[in-house]
Amino acid sequence: MFLYFKFDYYLNFLKRIWNKKGWPGRYKMLFRLLVLVPLLYLLHSVFFFLDKILFPGLWSQKIEKPIFIVGHARSGTTLLSRLLASDSDRFSYFLYWEMFFPSLIEKKLIRGLGVLDNKLLGSFFYNKLKAWDDKAFGPMRHIHNMGLWVPEEDDFVMNVTFYGAYWHLPAPLMDTNDVFYLDRKSAAQRRRVMNTYKECVRRQLYLNGGDKIHLSKNPMYSGRVASLLEAFPDARIVVNIRDPLECVPSNLKLMEGNYQARGWSEADYADSLQVLEDMSIDCYIMPREALNAHPETPSLAVDYRTLVAEPKNSVTHLYEVMDLPMSAEYEQILDEQDGKARAHKTAHSYSAEEFGMDVTRLTSALADFYEEYGWPKPQ
Repeated sequence: MFLYFKFDYYLNFLKRIWNKKGWPGRYKMLFRLLVLVPLLYLLHSVFFFLDKILFPGLWSQKIEKPIFIVGHARSGTTLLSRLLASDSDRFSYFLYWEMFFPSLIEKKLIRGLGVLDNKLLGSFFYNKLKAWDDKAFGPMRHIHNMGLWVPEEDDFVMNVTFYGAYWHLPAPLMDTNDVFYLDRKSAAQRRRVMNTYKECVRRQLYLNGGDKIHLSKNPMYSGRVASLLEAFPDARIVVNIRDPLECVPSNLKLMEGNYQARGWSEADYADSLQVLEDMSIDCYIMPREALNAHPETPSLAVDYRTLVAEPKNSVTHLYEVMDLPMSAEYEQILDEQDGKARAHKTAHSYSAEEFGMDVTRLTSALADFYEEYGWPKPQ
């Protein structure tokens, strides 16, 4: 199969950049959209098609009982996913670099070149990439630990389809290019999107040995839990929960800083931030609605406060709920990481008033959550 491509979103993006003549990144982005995006889509699609010819084992590769971590951004999803990823004998996941090469052939070629670089060139190219990695991601690691060889949100594998959250970063088009509310799209579109994502997961599992459990962390997938369960009927869902007055302003600040750094004005990104604020409410409501409609699905809500204070206990409870035996080796890893996770604190604090948020609307819409979790309401 060829990769899905959301052509109308691509045209919306292209039109926005074409008409934004004063934007400093216009020419680079136009080159990327008009030249690189079509070429890379064609290249990735050809390799994607060839995967099942050169690797017939893909036809029988199963995806059994994957685990999807959702919840609002800044609610500890990264912390939890990294803790689980430490159980490397059990879980398969995408490293950041792997998501830019969705084909199995591409990944195997790059891994092979890495082996040759190590044996013949003394890791010359790896060291160059490591230096670039530290320069590119180092300044932001105190906010969100990123890197080419770090597990990351696997929605990035959908970048090539133009139906990925990644495309919200270079330009503020959340008001026109919605990739959050997949559960509210037509059955045909849900199927097309999830079939491509599922095939990417299948290839990653095959690459990592074929007998592991896929582990995914995507806050944006809070709007597609029902779609995930359509594509993966035996999936297990983990929902991270945190006081919205702590994580919503933090997420808005992060995106505002991103747009400002790229040269967009407040008028350019105001609508996107409003959409992001509206989505924040549904990050809580939609996973609960989807899971209530599927009571047979193994699921767990993880309280951010408990996760940070007692990370090992949180993971142990998750393993019990998901019926996963814990090895002695992994328990030792959790003991070693327990102290590090307890130190997972942030010095960043943002107020809802800074963004003109309607706090009353937010707390009213999430009144059931405030009552259940005992979050303090502003006076």
